[in-house]
Amino acid sequence: MKNGLSLQFKFQRLTQSSIQQLFSQSPQARKLQNAIAQSDPSAPIKVRLKGLTGSSLSFVLSDAFQNSSRPFLLVFDDKEEAAYYLNDLEQLIGSKDVLFYPGSYRRPYQIEETDNANVLLRAEVLNRINSRKRPAVIVTYPDALFEKVVTRRELEKNTLKIKLDDTLSLEFLNEVLFEYQFKRVDFVTEPGEFSLRGGIVDVFSFSHDEPYRIEFFGDEVDSIRTFDVETQLSTEKVKKISIIPNVANKFMEEKRESFLKYISTETIVFAKNTDLLFDRLDDFFGKAEEAFSKLSDDIKHAKPSALFLNSENFKKQLNGFSLLCISTAQHLSDVKLSQVEAQPTTITFTTKPQPSFNKKFDLLIANLNGFKDKGYTNYIFCASEKQAQRFHAIFEDVNQNVHYETIVFPLYQGFIDDDQKIVCYTDHQIFERYHKFHLKNGYAKKQAITLKELNKLEIGDYVTHIDHGIGKFGGLQKIDVEGKKQEAIKLMYGDRDTLYVSIHSLHKISKFNGKDGAVPKIYKLGSAAWKKLKQKTKSRVKKIAFDLIKVYAKRRLEKGFQYNPDSYLQNELEASFIYEDTPDQSTSTEDVKRDMESERPMDRLICGDVGFGKTEVAIRAAFKAVDNGKQVAVLVPTTILAFQHHRTFSERLKEMPVDVDYLNRFRTTKERRETLEKLEAGKVDIIIGTHQLVNKNVKFKDLGLLIVDEEQKFGVSVKDKLKSIKENVDVLTLTATPIPRTLQFSLMAARDLSVINTPPPNRYPIESQVIRFNEETIRDSISYEIQRGGQVFFIHNRIENIKEVAGMIQRLVPDAKVGIGHGQMEGKKLENLMLAFMNGEFDVLVSTTIVESGLDVTNANTIFINNANNFGLSDLHQMRGRVGRSNKKAFCYFITPPYDVMTPDARKRIEALEQFTALGSGFNIAMKDLEIRGAGDLLGGEQSGFINEIGFETYQKILAEAIEELKETEFKELYEEVEGHKEKIFVKETQIDSDFQLQFPDDYINNITERLNLYTELNLVKDEEGLSKFEAQLIDRFGELPSQAEDLLNSVRIKWIANAVGLEKVVLKQGKLIGYFIADQQSEFYQSPVFAKVLQYVQMHPKKCKMKEKQTRNGLRLLLIFEGITAIENALQSLEPFRNLGHKEVFST
Repeated sequence: MKNGLSLQFKFQRLTQSSIQQLFSQSPQARKLQNAIAQSDPSAPIKVRLKGLTGSSLSFVLSDAFQNSSRPFLLVFDDKEEAAYYLNDLEQLIGSKDVLFYPGSYRRPYQIEETDNANVLLRAEVLNRINSRKRPAVIVTYPDALFEKVVTRRELEKNTLKIKLDDTLSLEFLNEVLFEYQFKRVDFVTEPGEFSLRGGIVDVFSFSHDEPYRIEFFGDEVDSIRTFDVETQLSTEKVKKISIIPNVANKFMEEKRESFLKYISTETIVFAKNTDLLFDRLDDFFGKAEEAFSKLSDDIKHAKPSALFLNSENFKKQLNGFSLLCISTAQHLSDVKLSQVEAQPTTITFTTKPQPSFNKKFDLLIANLNGFKDKGYTNYIFCASEKQAQRFHAIFEDVNQNVHYETIVFPLYQGFIDDDQKIVCYTDHQIFERYHKFHLKNGYAKKQAITLKELNKLEIGDYVTHIDHGIGKFGGLQKIDVEGKKQEAIKLMYGDRDTLYVSIHSLHKISKFNGKDGAVPKIYKLGSAAWKKLKQKTKSRVKKIAFDLIKVYAKRRLEKGFQYNPDSYLQNELEASFIYEDTPDQSTSTEDVKRDMESERPMDRLICGDVGFGKTEVAIRAAFKAVDNGKQVAVLVPTTILAFQHHRTFSERLKEMPVDVDYLNRFRTTKERRETLEKLEAGKVDIIIGTHQLVNKNVKFKDLGLLIVDEEQKFGVSVKDKLKSIKENVDVLTLTATPIPRTLQFSLMAARDLSVINTPPPNRYPIESQVIRFNEETIRDSISYEIQRGGQVFFIHNRIENIKEVAGMIQRLVPDAKVGIGHGQMEGKKLENLMLAFMNGEFDVLVSTTIVESGLDVTNANTIFINNANNFGLSDLHQMRGRVGRSNKKAFCYFITPPYDVMTPDARKRIEALEQFTALGSGFNIAMKDLEIRGAGDLLGGEQSGFINEIGFETYQKILAEAIEELKETEFKELYEEVEGHKEKIFVKETQIDSDFQLQFPDDYINNITERLNLYTELNLVKDEEGLSKFEAQLIDRFGELPSQAEDLLNSVRIKWIANAVGLEKVVLKQGKLIGYFIADQQSEFYQSPVFAKVLQYVQMHPKKCKMKEKQTRNGLRLLLIFEGITAIENALQSLEPFRNLGHKEVFST
């Protein structure tokens, strides 16, 4: 794999470095190099670069940097442009020498809101300048230069440098970190935290985007590695590090200076547009002064001039530097030049921007061949190998000779260079796709952590033990087993019964999730009540599962229509998607096409968060169906969504020979009748509509694919009608928050599930806040959004006083244009209103929840939801998903009454949403919703009671068991055909009982929750590979394994071997290993080859082990006995010969 990559890289480097060489040999570049070489801090030069367009600028700058040994500071117009050029330069120069220097505030006038990730990137840049490594290119924009930074001396004073083999006491390190205001925690997750475990110190410095793990041997630094916050595992080794406190912190109030003072005077400054730069600085400074004047006088605040920079000072400081610029700046003459040189040097390039081809490939081909005839070389820069292949495919289909070379190298903007005679086009401009930029995300607090916390067990929580019922969790306890300490989990039952669960059977307990706060019934241990309940549930569940699988089996036997493989039109459609496919999107598309190309009818659920590109997958599937001469029906829950989809589909398919139409209450009766006639005649290929589509009078000529969007919105009756349509039609269901019931089915394999988890590029998580109704907040947020050119949704779900709300907004923000929309307006009017909002004709839309499903306005990036406590979780999530659909940061405000007035349910819902702001949390929200609603109405009313009695997780376990049993009995043939033949598993699981100390000692892992988590994780490990990985992770995080922990891991191996040879229980006590074979004397196991081999081994080695029968309380048992077992390792060695009996499969269980 690696070789392939490096070859491909070499190939890219060759071609794009040949372009770089062309540039560096050009007379203009020579002239620039000489000018730079002649300049020095005492005689700075000013150079104007003319005629550079698009990415030709990147080539010229990277070349100038590589041929001079001086640092560069590049100032672009705004963050987005800076990010694009940053990516170009990272590719051309190598990312080690290109640094991004961002501003640290989310909004210039909210000094309190700093963005930790950016503070971290800023510190990294300052640290790099200080460490005097080789010169670098620093890419920045006006907002970042506007803030002053700590002085060099101050930073050096506050930097702790550590390298391998330093002698350093832990106490000293501890003190220094406290002095730097670092916080001591159990596990490090964000900058400014550290933790101590034995001889390991984890610290998250502000100078690096990953935390460091320093391992000591006595007082010597033994190793330093970086590690990942989410998994807490090491990523790579480093030799030396510097630990820096938060440079933006208030306590560093000493003295601040401009960033220009910080960098060396050797630096060459490039400013893309000096006028804009100076104006932006003054604009920000004005805002800062205004904000300052509003601050209260009680607290002493630093004056704006101490923290920020205005253009006047900036111009003065610029004088000392050599300056390159593009603008035809009048200002350059204001920047007083040294007396010697009166006029700036001008260097003129002749480049033109890439022309637009509107996806018309014949134009592109003619253009490329025209240039070829003039003696130019044509290059097409592609973002990925896949795009390059698409070009080849499309050009091949046209059967024309096209002269071009592809280079896999994402470039910001294409250009034509008349001097070098080269044409460089980019794929994203040809296809009009959206080109994404990557910024190193300093660190984003990981979501995984919150999900873990959701299911964390607290003492006093209710837990369900699958064999003994519901009890209260009493924490990890040390218990005495024959004089030796062991760890177990304590559960309390009725009548003060206590049960200790061995850490080997943790998988048997799970947190109890019933309906809210309803206290479950707790029985005595050993009472028959729980057994009965389980039995009852199981038989009920089995019946439901039986019906389900029957439907599934019936569909499997039916023949559907088999579609042909992709045509070139399909390729062209997919290449012209304006975003880059995310990996999940590609796999979902593949899954769907594979289902369509097989002869069975498709039934697939695509689960992806709001705005993650499910619609695109649907469009591709729909086109494939039309391409094969079939009709497609798209069923949507709301009028507006039908209208929206009609727009999206028509827009995407406008170049293709496809006829798209829609039915909803916006259409007049006449239009409706015409559409239906055309549909029956086969003149409409794709019909989009609300539930009218399932009426009797809608007839299709040849329906091939049914797409159901936002299925959580449909009632059961519509779904039943659908079933009658779709006996053998392919069905594709899209949903963001799968309602519990559908979630269950797909989890149970009754239908296929594809999940799209990865957000599209450059989407930021939506900043969610819960606020009280406060006019000031509303005013600030709306005016902020309008200032940055965006639009606002304000959801207010009561039509009676919606006008007053709109009036209030108009009063707060007089210059905003406000529109009102609700479901009681007549169709055409509403349609026009929506269109006007989409086209940006007004700024604020005050509306009822009609927007929740599917009004797509890319430019709207702030949403208010009034009385959010009255909505369901999936509704809130859907509404929040209306914003944040472009590459701007989006804000969502839930307006609620104070927490104490809300119902517990509503409170939980709002908290869940605050927790999951990350992208892709739809699935988690559905899971959380199950917990809040107690998953009750999952499979109809009667189930609801069960779930409250046994808890959701346990319910799922029973469900899974029921399905397993059905697979082994009634549906054996079906599943053998689907999943292939499987060996019968005789022992579901083996119990271990021992008097050895099998545990993680306290002094090894002192955090109890973490110990519990690790025991649980160990319980899930299935094979040797997983176990060695687990062991490596332990050593990495906590140091060398103590002997008890090694024994614990070996006991897991013993369990696996015992399980494979049919032992239900293994007892390791008083120097013996006793294994109990399966209790059921009639079991087929005793006729199996595995047992025969065990028997044979015992007969051949009578000294090592013996078999005997023993009468126990539960009847006669066959035992396998080994003597002289003094340590866990002996036990493992004595069982070793049995390791490879029977089949490999047996071991993977």
